[in-house]
Amino acid sequence: GTVKESGEKHKGSVEIPNLSEENEVDDTEINVSKKKGEGDILKDLMRTEGTTKVREALRDYLKALKTEFTLGMILPTKAPGGQELSTERRPSGNTMQDSVPAQPLDIVGVKIPTVRIFMREMFDSPADELYSIFTTKELVQKFSKCPAVIEAEKGGRLQMFEGCVSGEYTELVPSQRIVLKWRCRSWPDEHYATVALTFKDTAAQTELQLECTGVPVSAEESTRHCWKQQYFEEIQSFLQQSKDNMA
Repeated sequence: GTVKESGEKHKGSVEIPNLSEENEVDDTEINVSKKKGEGDILKDLMRTEGTTKVREALRDYLKALKTEFTLGMILPTKAPGGQELSTERRPSGNTMQDSVPAQPLDIVGVKIPTVRIFMREMFDSPADELYSIFTTKELVQKFSKCPAVIEAEKGGRLQMFEGCVSGEYTELVPSQRIVLKWRCRSWPDEHYATVALTFKDTAAQTELQLECTGVPVSAEESTRHCWKQQYFEEIQSFLQQSKDNMA
């Protein structure tokens, strides 16, 4: 933290030795310490108002852990008699969604069971404009309403939504196709899905096809939610605002 009066920066740490869903968050012990130097005002602030903020974050964290644990307990099984699992189609507004297992679920060791997600969305925009919205830093920041790292070249980095989403560009065909290594921060360390975005021009519109393979089973719904609400709906809103401003 930085002392407002002097502008001096100080480092310290917060230790939570007994975090457990069996304990009430308000009873959880939170220890605050600082490294060498002054900064006592920051230490006192962390012990008072800071502790309240930490406990609020802990409540959200424990709630998220319980949700992830519950989702992770409900894993798909192999279809009987060697039959292939059927494809599930879910209409959602003008978005079509498929969900099929991306790999056999005979798990060995710590192999993560995954699924493939397929979604379609129609945009009132030409393909080259829609492609730019995904590959231009300024446009990404406008629809996501957050700072972003967008290095739209093969091997370039991607980081969005305050670090909740990160990845790397692996293929770019202007106005036609983008392929990414893509992950959410809550996923197992170093686990990436492969996201392919295909842009298809139609009369006065563009159909965007999303294929996302390697999504952890426990994160299927949250990944759908991310793409539908944080990407597609926000881009639709951004395009509408742009048209309104031009009118």
